Amino acid sequence: MELLNLDTIRADFPILSEKVYGKSLVYFDNAATTQKPRCVLDKINEVYTTQNANIHRGVHYLSQKATMAHEEARQTVADFIGARSSKEIVFTRGTTESINLVANVFVERFCRAGDEIVFTQMEHHANIVPWQMAAQRAELVLRVAPINECGELILDELDKLLTPKTKLLSVAHISNVLGTINPVKEIIQMAHKKGVRVLVDGAQAVAHSGVNVVDLDADFYVFSGHKIYGPTGIGVLYGNSELLEELPPYQGGGEMIQNVTYEKTTYNELPYKFEAGTPDYVGSVALASALDYVKHIGIERIASYEDELLQYATSKLLEIPDMCIVGTAKHKCSVISFVIDGIHPFDLGTLLDKTGVAVRTGNHCAQPLIDLLQLPGTVRVSFAFYNTREEIDYFIEQLKRCIAILK
Repeated sequence: MELLNLDTIRADFPILSEKVYGKSLVYFDNAATTQKPRCVLDKINEVYTTQNANIHRGVHYLSQKATMAHEEARQTVADFIGARSSKEIVFTRGTTESINLVANVFVERFCRAGDEIVFTQMEHHANIVPWQMAAQRAELVLRVAPINECGELILDELDKLLTPKTKLLSVAHISNVLGTINPVKEIIQMAHKKGVRVLVDGAQAVAHSGVNVVDLDADFYVFSGHKIYGPTGIGVLYGNSELLEELPPYQGGGEMIQNVTYEKTTYNELPYKFEAGTPDYVGSVALASALDYVKHIGIERIASYEDELLQYATSKLLEIPDMCIVGTAKHKCSVISFVIDGIHPFDLGTLLDKTGVAVRTGNHCAQPLIDLLQLPGTVRVSFAFYNTREEIDYFIEQLKRCIAILK
């Protein structure tokens, strides 16, 4: 496989040349948000300066141009994740809104008191709290699938939780804390055999591995633009079109309507039924630019290189005394969470920041998981294809210095 040209790639990301406290920035917080290539930044500027107009509603040139760009972006997203049609792509503000949308309308349409929703012990708050809120409203029962000591789902136990009362299973494709890559295709097959619908939280997956929603047979698949080198405030809900047709709208307003009188409203066709109000047509076009950029580099090349970084960093970290890596699944993505015995993660992260190294500390919006592991939090490093071995070496050097200070 052809190697990545890291000098060229890094030159595409202006922020990587920034200085932090006089030190070169080493950005290892990619699981929280990724940096943006110049083509995405340029696309945002281009839309605002050449075609800024409200879409779908104007007969004038700018509106038509902006509308076409927005719908072409929808098709780009559909192609990127292997959807059958762009009608199955709903633009949202991100993974969180996508899950909230499903948690509201799916429960309204398909659930009644006593029915069950299943999620797992490794979920992000965005894949827990919306289901808790829905359960309170509709008197549902929530079940939580366990993980083993390596941070892997116990599939036999998950299978036992799926009963005739289970209406939906919501599961992360990749854990943002443990880095675990869940066998979602196998999980979906398991659930479908029992008539259970499945939502996959793909926030941590789309930038690191190829996703084909048809091959997975996912009912819903969600992700955020800012996790895959796109802008913040734009996200995607993929839904099987037959299922989306059955669901009621999420919000009311302009665009999601077909006809309105004082007495009654009829709703628009897919996907507009779920897109009330003026959409982020700038964000959608910039997201498409980010996906094109990733496609140009090649997701397989990206995955292979990031796995090399993961293995290299893991081996270096394990050489450090009192090191404990949290999450040791056989199949992992480029995320490493760790703790050092006797040192609080916050203190490590604060000192590392002074050396120019950006890491994440805390519970990573997965407090139930961190509580389950009986930890105060972790330090998390997460890699993207613009990171280098040299950056890892520098990080390890500075980490050892910080540990010596804090010990």
